[in-house]
Amino acid sequence: MSLRLTQIFGVQMKFGDKIRTLRRQKRLTLDELAVEAGMSKSYLWELENRDTAKPSAEKLDKLAKALSMPVSYFLEADVAEPEERHLDEAFFRDYSSLEAPAKEQLRKIIEAFKKSS
Repeated sequence: MSLRLTQIFGVQMKFGDKIRTLRRQKRLTLDELAVEAGMSKSYLWELENRDTAKPSAEKLDKLAKALSMPVSYFLEADVAEPEERHLDEAFFRDYSSLEAPAKEQLRKIIEAFKKSS
């Protein structure tokens, strides 16, 4: 699968643009994202700005986790913006890593939402 370009409505969206857009939406600097993802600022800059950058699966996974997005979002050539399914996948990944008490709290919140709607 190519990570280089996304073709949507005649506009090309590069892999790096996806990273930059998500990073800015989360109001993270390159330094902050680099620390969260466990990579250097210069490498992260290369991912955002060079078409030839090809991260390993491990680095892509760390970056996806740091940006709260599933790896699939970055690999899908026909998706420019995160879709509901990407957000759901990221939510479930985050949920599965929670401790049991936090999961129980979240289940109670969901039940309260279901009762109020």
